[in-house]
Amino acid sequence: MPLSEHEQRLFEQIERSLAEDPKFASAVRASDPRFHARRRVLVAAGVVIAGLALLIYGAVIKTPPLAVAGFVVMLASLGYAVQSHRRSQSPDLHVVGGTTSRRRPRGRSGRRGSFLDRMEDRWRQRPEGHR
Repeated sequence: MPLSEHEQRLFEQIERSLAEDPKFASAVRASDPRFHARRRVLVAAGVVIAGLALLIYGAVIKTPPLAVAGFVVMLASLGYAVQSHRRSQSPDLHVVGGTTSRRRPRGRSGRRGSFLDRMEDRWRQRPEGHR
């Protein structure tokens, strides 16, 4: 249902007043799940670089436990970054003004099913005259 002219003017006035309020903008940004996910990925990237430096340093001074620790730090940080990125792409995260995901869902369930699920769907949707 479209807004009346009066409601449209009120809506625009509210938008302008909210856009001019820096405290409100920072509060909305702080509650945005995409902001937190981006920050987690950047922190994880920094830790990956630190782990790489630890790995190289351990290899240069010929201390295998230090090099292995650097590798483990890198691996754990990469896992954390991938998990944070996947979580940020989740369609169930909502922010003010919409969802975080811009991808279109595939299939009915919003995700691509396994090979057997797709085969079962095709079997159910087959024409009944061809058996």
